Amino acid sequence: MAVDLDAERRAVGRAASAFMILLDTNALIWLEQGHARMRSLARSTRRLYISPANLLELQFLLEAGRIRLRGATVAEVAENERWILDDPPAAAWFTKALDVGWTRDPFDRLLVAHARLRGWRLATGDTALLERLPETARVEV
Repeated sequence: MAVDLDAERRAVGRAASAFMILLDTNALIWLEQGHARMRSLARSTRRLYISPANLLELQFLLEAGRIRLRGATVAEVAENERWILDDPPAAAWFTKALDVGWTRDPFDRLLVAHARLRGWRLATGDTALLERLPETARVEV
């Protein structure tokens, strides 16, 4: 009996990726600030990831005076051990973003595309994203 090892590896990879969570920027801010709605995710055993798009959005929000980070710079947020900064290949990431035409928010588009590219769930409290993403592609916070 022949065993398709590549198919088995892909199946294991898909199962593992279901436990991976990419944080939307609102979830990242709430987690960084210890917001009560993030307690369950903070205690979760799932791997938490952030995107380069999160960092750029954080910098924009800081520059616009819309947020303050608790004594941290964007670089310090990126290096926090509670999450891992994932760096997807830009061409594949941006190509995936072309399919997310239902939002006019460029950061939402990039974050949804990042999660889809990796096969991860997106943790968000953004009602527009929650309404558009299937339950299997999101974690509501």
